[in-house]
Amino acid sequence: MPILLDKIYSVVKENGYDYEIIAVNDGSKDDSFEVIRQFAIKDKNLKAIRFKVNAGQTAAIHAGIEHATGDILIPMDSDLENDPRDIPLLLEKINEGYDVVSGWRRDRWKGKFFTRKLPSIIANSLISHITGLKLHDYGCTLKAYRREVIQGVPLYGEMHRFIPAYALWQGAKVAEVPVRYEPRKFGKSNYGISRTFRVILDLFVIKFLDKYMDRPMHFFGKFGFVLLLFAGLSGIAALVFRFFGVSFISTPLPLLTSLLLIMSLNMIMMGILAEMIMRTYYETQGKKPYLIRETLNLDK
Repeated sequence: MPILLDKIYSVVKENGYDYEIIAVNDGSKDDSFEVIRQFAIKDKNLKAIRFKVNAGQTAAIHAGIEHATGDILIPMDSDLENDPRDIPLLLEKINEGYDVVSGWRRDRWKGKFFTRKLPSIIANSLISHITGLKLHDYGCTLKAYRREVIQGVPLYGEMHRFIPAYALWQGAKVAEVPVRYEPRKFGKSNYGISRTFRVILDLFVIKFLDKYMDRPMHFFGKFGFVLLLFAGLSGIAALVFRFFGVSFISTPLPLLTSLLLIMSLNMIMMGILAEMIMRTYYETQGKKPYLIRETLNLDK
């Protein structure tokens, strides 16, 4: 942490930035928070948050966003994989009119093509295809956001990596720039196959929230009617076999028809319940199913 803070101060001083640093201690049991405390005593622009227990990277980023007051927010890891010298590159792109600028660790995984680079390429390609936003490196924490596009973004699970896609769906302009990469100097990576599965599940959740948040019946009803169609085909097939002398109990078709029919009704009922929940969400909290970028000649 001292090395990272020194690098940040160097960049800030060199470029004359107005700044605010929010250090989030994710429940670590070492003396890192005491180190932060010593820096905070000398610099009132350094603020710190300490979790009671480890809550994960997404929660740490969420806490930083909630307590930030600046116009541009730039999260980064503290393990020195992210280089503060890239901050001007991100801000330069922001000043070109972009709302989100994502870092791309282009030189990552050199010499590990089959074990790390190829899986990373496949994962980022899959996420890009599902979200509709092509990025080479969704996992890079070093990004720059305009305050208005990131505040209010729902963050949980592993969803911090999907903020650029979520922002795009809300009308933001997103860009990607190559950034420096240094192998982690402290700690160890927590990435593994189990985390990959969690990321994929979160990806489907956020895609659902984007596409069907205000019309869940379209999602559940679609599957319900597909199942109902298969139930009808299965029932017709059972009747045809019966017409040719095959007993109902001789084939699994009647049981399959009943199962598909029950599943179809369950999906439709889930859609109805989801619609009721969403109506409660919008009406009780005064939520609007639209976002306004700006207005002209409208009274407040």
